Amino acid sequence: MLFSQRKKLKETLLYLFVLCSAQHSAHSETRQVNGIVGTFLSFPERVLKSGNLLYGDLGNIAQVYPVKQSNTNLVKRFKDRLHWNNVTGFFTLSDLQIDDSGVYTLENADEDEGKTTHTFQLTVYYVLSKPQVTVHDNISCTVVCSVENGREVTLSWYKGGEILNQTSSPDLNITLSLPLKVDEQNRDSYRCEAANPVSKESADVPNSCIESDPSKVTDGDERTRGSLIIAVICVLVASGLVGLAIYLKKRNRHSHADSPERKQDDIQYAEITHIKPAGNQEERTGIQGLESLTDNPNLTLVYDTLQLHRMAASEDVNTS
Repeated sequence: MLFSQRKKLKETLLYLFVLCSAQHSAHSETRQVNGIVGTFLSFPERVLKSGNLLYGDLGNIAQVYPVKQSNTNLVKRFKDRLHWNNVTGFFTLSDLQIDDSGVYTLENADEDEGKTTHTFQLTVYYVLSKPQVTVHDNISCTVVCSVENGREVTLSWYKGGEILNQTSSPDLNITLSLPLKVDEQNRDSYRCEAANPVSKESADVPNSCIESDPSKVTDGDERTRGSLIIAVICVLVASGLVGLAIYLKKRNRHSHADSPERKQDDIQYAEITHIKPAGNQEERTGIQGLESLTDNPNLTLVYDTLQLHRMAASEDVNTS
């Protein structure tokens, strides 16, 4: 009697052990799966006959029936985004969003294998933009690498294959920044890298600090530029003043040469008188001291002009 009871106890314990082992094997470990915002994800386990898909505290979000029909619109937030393929048996979630991250449980009911459960931890990420390298100090050629922060984003400086510095932050609303003093002799060996589990982007150090950001110059450059501008302005003003002075000088000279006073000084006047003819003597126009005045070269032109007028008048008298 006692022996039979011990035998039944052993059989019961063995049965419980096998049952627990089967349950443990049926519940696989949680698997990590990653998604990208705006893309789709197919869960890597199939439901061929019947089963369910559960999400976090929401519970059942999709069902598959033995007649190869499904209902994937149980929850409004997944409506028209969650689908089940009756050929492949995979659930697919499209147009992924950040808040789709969470724990998904797939229950597969099979007559031969029984009920199996698969758990997935889905994390959705943004694709990173390329980091920007800007100049912080021209003199020492210190540059700053920056990128918009996101879930599990790290920002790192590398020299060759060696990591020099790295930063990250749990605050997703900030911009990550990481400075670095660059050795100009080896600037080609530096690179800044931004990475998360689904993407990676890098940027190189510019050829020179000044070329990378011409708007940022040192105080010495500002002073030099200001001095050059002042010098150019002074040269232009001086050239204008010299040109104005030359123009005014020439204008005054021409005005003086054409003035009435100057012309008055150049004119010489002679007093002319008429001598009436006596008897049968030929009429003539006389000039006091004509004999002596005709010897004066300056009056020759006046004398010749009077003679021409006299001859013209004599011809008019004869004609009449």
